[in-house]
Amino acid sequence: MTKLLRNAVMLLLLMTVITGVLYPLVATGLAQLVFPRQANGSLIVKNGKPIGSVLIGQSFTDPKYFWGRPSATTPQANNGTNSGGSNLGPTNPALTDAVKQRIAALRAVDPGNTAPVPVDLVTASGSGLDPEISPAAAQYQLERVAKARGLSTSQVQALVNEYTSGRQLGVFGEPRVNVLQLNLALDAPQTHGS
Repeated sequence: MTKLLRNAVMLLLLMTVITGVLYPLVATGLAQLVFPRQANGSLIVKNGKPIGSVLIGQSFTDPKYFWGRPSATTPQANNGTNSGGSNLGPTNPALTDAVKQRIAALRAVDPGNTAPVPVDLVTASGSGLDPEISPAAAQYQLERVAKARGLSTSQVQALVNEYTSGRQLGVFGEPRVNVLQLNLALDAPQTHGS
């Protein structure tokens, strides 16, 4: 019985060292070696300080910026520790009301825009943290951003085109625009001198 107990404890200690220490160290080391940017959160660094991640959406409300998808995380929008969707079904009155309010807010900030509002500007993603919008959502906001910044629509369109990613491997996913990267490009000094 003592030998059996000793063997069980030894196996427990061995597996704890292998799976709790060695494996995580090897996996972390390989990730840092092969994918260092991704292993560190795909951070965007400006003036030596991280200002965001290409993987997590940020809330923009100023008309001079492109706005991302609404976030269902609470109490703070785009809170990575609270990831999750609203879990409201398509016939839920709360979702219908929220979408109507979001459409009204978009129309209020850009009253001359009569185009249909793209669905991703008024509905949250499953994670509530989506950093990207569709090219249609970027097009919808293009004139508002150009006007607020005193830029031509062609200048802003060029940036939207530059920051539009296609399907992965030409097949997977949909074309998308990373909102944080696009807004940082808009803030870059060369944008205003074009």
